[in-house]
Amino acid sequence: MEQIAGSIRFNTDSKKMEIYNGEQWWEIDATSPEQQTGGTRGVLGGDSSSPRTRIDFFNMSTTGGGSEDFGDLTQGRSTMSGSSSRTRGIFLGGQTPGSTNVIDFITISSKGDAQDFGDHIYNGAFSATWSNGTRLVKAGGEAPSPAYTHLDIEYVTIASASDGIDFGNLTEKKRRAMSIGSPTRMLVCGGYSSPASKSVIDFITMSTQGNGADFGDLSSARNTGGGSSNAVTGFVSSDSDVDRITIATLGSALDNGADLTSTRTSFGSTSSKTRAVFCGGYSPASPYPGSNVMDYQQFASDGNFIDFGDLASNMQNNAGISNGHGGLG
Repeated sequence: MEQIAGSIRFNTDSKKMEIYNGEQWWEIDATSPEQQTGGTRGVLGGDSSSPRTRIDFFNMSTTGGGSEDFGDLTQGRSTMSGSSSRTRGIFLGGQTPGSTNVIDFITISSKGDAQDFGDHIYNGAFSATWSNGTRLVKAGGEAPSPAYTHLDIEYVTIASASDGIDFGNLTEKKRRAMSIGSPTRMLVCGGYSSPASKSVIDFITMSTQGNGADFGDLSSARNTGGGSSNAVTGFVSSDSDVDRITIATLGSALDNGADLTSTRTSFGSTSSKTRAVFCGGYSPASPYPGSNVMDYQQFASDGNFIDFGDLASNMQNNAGISNGHGGLG
């Protein structure tokens, strides 16, 4: 019988419940809240307003709250990218305002300042990143002015501080793309390459160095938004519309008619196994005011996003990570 992504079964050998992510069965540890929810801490780094060294954190499992101070980056910057394992968060690149190749890391469970991890291959900002808990992959991005758009893919091993290593190339140059994924697959969604926004979705097999391949298309061309996913389903948004993507199945995204609580771009995005949270950003209309809005939606729902709470202050062009995103199973 064909298995459907999201199916649940009881494994009589291991005596554990398992969920099917469209590619393989993953164990659900009923004794561990972190395994059930995918972790509860979301962390946001960087800001295009002062202080640019800012790192905030919040509890993804409760609504009505807000963010709190976590510590500082090693270097003030915005437009970074980031991802994580269950214990370690990585922030890469960004603008100082000039582009940088700095990689920072934090211990997600312990408030404190970031530490130096290494350098990635190219100075850059607006890259897409994803992690399966062991390997973090960075794709595309924007170099210093005059803007040069990368098609390069590189990776680091999260547990070992080091510089970036070449992985392959995307199907086309792009920056400002959104990323989602599973433990086995990264999707690089949309983005921008002069003179227009892109709708193309690339996929990357996390375990195998090589080039990206065509996955499908977003419902419309978009860039400079956010993406969140569990191991099965991803949400991708910019402005207010939200696309839904089934990660294991090649094909185009579905515009399910859902909207964010407010129209904005350049927001941070985090997730647990059950919900996506989009944080901050700014209005795309002049005078481009910043936002402290946080909104969320359950991956099992097709409805509009819902108010989560507020950041401690406006925060835009930030990178979001968590100890429970979809790449961690």
